[in-house]
Amino acid sequence: MINVYLDDIRPCPQGYQLARSVESCMELIRSKKLDTLSLDHDLGFGKPSGYELVKFMVANNIYAKKIIIHSANPFGRLRMFKLLQKHKPKEVELYIRPEPLFFSL
Repeated sequence: MINVYLDDIRPCPQGYQLARSVESCMELIRSKKLDTLSLDHDLGFGKPSGYELVKFMVANNIYAKKIIIHSANPFGRLRMFKLLQKHKPKEVELYIRPEPLFFSL
């Protein structure tokens, strides 16, 4: 089981595999069993968002045991949360834990 962290700029927390784009995250979640999946919404101008990944997950019935939406974008995180809440299996834990966009290294 793996933990995946989808974010284009934040540093990856220890114990997670980093995906900087929706495409790379799709590759990871297709081939592995997921323990925790932590999602950002905004992944760069003109790039697919975390919401696109959530739509892919719902369409393909791919879920982690625990899903955390860490996006600082209030509209984006709510959209992702609502779609996941509506379609996820009941045993999947779903959380919103926004992280600040700016951080010190």
